[in-house]
Amino acid sequence: MLTERVEFQGPHGKLAAKLDLPDGLPRAYGVFAHCFTCSKDVLAANRISQGLAGHGIGMLRFDFGGLGASAGNFGDTNFSSNVDELVAAADFLREKFAAPRLLVGHSLGGTAVLAAAHRIPESRAVATIASPSDPRYVVDALLSEHLATLAQAGEARVRLAGRDFNIRQQFVEDATGHRLAGQIAQLGRALLVMHAPDDDTVDIANALRIFALAAYPKSFVSLDGVDHLVTGREDAAQLAAMIAAWSGRYIDAAQA
Repeated sequence: MLTERVEFQGPHGKLAAKLDLPDGLPRAYGVFAHCFTCSKDVLAANRISQGLAGHGIGMLRFDFGGLGASAGNFGDTNFSSNVDELVAAADFLREKFAAPRLLVGHSLGGTAVLAAAHRIPESRAVATIASPSDPRYVVDALLSEHLATLAQAGEARVRLAGRDFNIRQQFVEDATGHRLAGQIAQLGRALLVMHAPDDDTVDIANALRIFALAAYPKSFVSLDGVDHLVTGREDAAQLAAMIAAWSGRYIDAAQA
């Protein structure tokens, strides 16, 4: 397996990325969207993408704008820009290699994948891991105590996952302005929803709502004992194997 460092243009500047490639010709390409305030090198993104490469799928994982090694100010980004960056990632793969047929998203990255899928026409399979059913969930669950400050001052310093970030009112307005129910119902792609029943960051009710809204073909996997960030190496390997096995009939059929 080979991992290449690449970059492509996003709405806020250059986006740093890694392309995990299998030995030999990839059977398909995919994009992995990391969790909120994480990076392409977080354990879940790294291990699951490399695991999928081991199953023959070339995976592009990248830092959203203002995070990791990507350009931009995190305070200027929002859910809409994340979706635009996913589309830019697909455009990059389409131009340089082949358009992605698999889209995988972790936590809020999965929510962004659901919103971006219809703008990536070649995509055939979408997998979400511990994802909110709507971006508003992040505002309600993580930013609720800062909403008054954000509304009054327009910006607040928020501690998330042990690090401080500048969050601006525009992020709140953008996140609360999205309603994904219609997009999920009309996804038009095979969907795999994966979630741990005891996830203490994103309640499993989100996964149940995504699954209920979506049309068939769809599948649901209960990730018993898996923490929200998928920090266990064996857990990540198992997720990669399940995604590869499940998506095979859709991405291979598209190739044929």
